[in-house]
Amino acid sequence: MKLTTMTQVTVDGVMQGNGGASDEDRRNGFERGGWARGKGDDETKAFINETYHRADAFLLGRRTYELFAGSWGSLTERDVPGWEPVMRALNTRPKYVASATLTDPAWSGTSVLSDDLAAAIADLKAKPGGELQVHGSGTLTRWLLANDLVDEMTLLTVPVVVGQGARLFPDAGPDLALDLVESRVDSRGVTIQVYRPAGRPRYATA
Repeated sequence: MKLTTMTQVTVDGVMQGNGGASDEDRRNGFERGGWARGKGDDETKAFINETYHRADAFLLGRRTYELFAGSWGSLTERDVPGWEPVMRALNTRPKYVASATLTDPAWSGTSVLSDDLAAAIADLKAKPGGELQVHGSGTLTRWLLANDLVDEMTLLTVPVVVGQGARLFPDAGPDLALDLVESRVDSRGVTIQVYRPAGRPRYATA
């Protein structure tokens, strides 16, 4: 399977608290949550639905898994009109959680990867299939990129600067060159960029 990531970010790179509720993630005093709700147009909504629909399995960090389990895992398709493909995919496809502390996941179809994470993910990627998808899960996404395990990365950039919160990429971290595979902008200014990691960047010399 190809390992792909999808992350919603602000123009200043924040990914914390993007969801529907302003109090979804209040870590470290974050007070500006819900910045992505209702921002994309119908084409962006269709792009997200199609992305989830083609997933063969999901790989999630502990926090994102718990947020998803508490929302998508407890609702029905009637509760999420327009997002039925997301609901079906998350509730019917295998879910893998990278966690050293989660021991008894209640969401059906969940397996916990608690030992050698790199080896476990390599085994998953070696299985036949289309995509092993990572959504949100900032800490996990950064680790996957640092360990050269990401095949494709999608960023949905919402036209807002929130000025606080956890960012997808830290102030200091490993560098990475990216090849742009696809780019589009919707009628509300949300941009979608699909990248493939391309090794180390080259820097200009004197």
